Amino acid sequence: MFNLYFTALKSLAVKETNRYLRIWVQTLVPPVITTSLYFVIFGNLIGGRIGQMEGFSYMEFIVPGLIMMSVITSSYSNVSSSFFSQKFQKNIEELLIAPVPTHVIMWGFVFGGLGRSILVGILVTVISLFFVPLQVYSWLIIILTLLMTSILFSLAGLLNGIFAQSFDDVSIVPTFVLQPLTYLGGVFYSISMLPPFWQTISKVNPIVYMISGFRYGFLGVIDVPIMVSMGILVIFIIALYAICWYLIERGRGLRS
Repeated sequence: MFNLYFTALKSLAVKETNRYLRIWVQTLVPPVITTSLYFVIFGNLIGGRIGQMEGFSYMEFIVPGLIMMSVITSSYSNVSSSFFSQKFQKNIEELLIAPVPTHVIMWGFVFGGLGRSILVGILVTVISLFFVPLQVYSWLIIILTLLMTSILFSLAGLLNGIFAQSFDDVSIVPTFVLQPLTYLGGVFYSISMLPPFWQTISKVNPIVYMISGFRYGFLGVIDVPIMVSMGILVIFIIALYAICWYLIERGRGLRS
């Protein structure tokens, strides 16, 4: 039975991986180009005027946030678009009647989002080396934050794909929810610079904890305690996983 489940999981993960690698011009190149523009505009042109932030040059300070921003977008969009496409084409019904548990189906899609986001994160990191030297304070924190954030937003993309009824529904959340939260999550600034009231408001944004933890792994500076950041990630992963499992198990929005 284990071999059957493992084969199913591997097949799903390989299919998802081949999907985004086959159209790499659309899945891997755009985030690299977009982030490169951020480096040039905010790092080189504006960063010199801003000076240092938290003891680092502005370019060094924003690099972890820009990497995390590309990771979040890639993991979310990969799973949401892939899952909805299979639902739209009625292929998801084949998975629902297959003799494999819901957990296997979910992790097959999550691994696809995880692989794409990690690959994009690596590419963006390589691009950043043309602008600033690589600094690493803790590889463990970097890897843990990267993996948990990728899993979290892969699950969030899965949730979007479950509820989406059209391709427009797939793009609404990234445009009107995910992107604003990311920009307000401390990518281009430290929330310690904000007045106390706005610091409190910012801490309602879960992306603040992801970017703060990831930046801590690179630079050793943090806006919130690292254990709080990790705890928030774990809580959101468990909550989203449980919701997605329940919805798929019940066939919400999946069965005609």
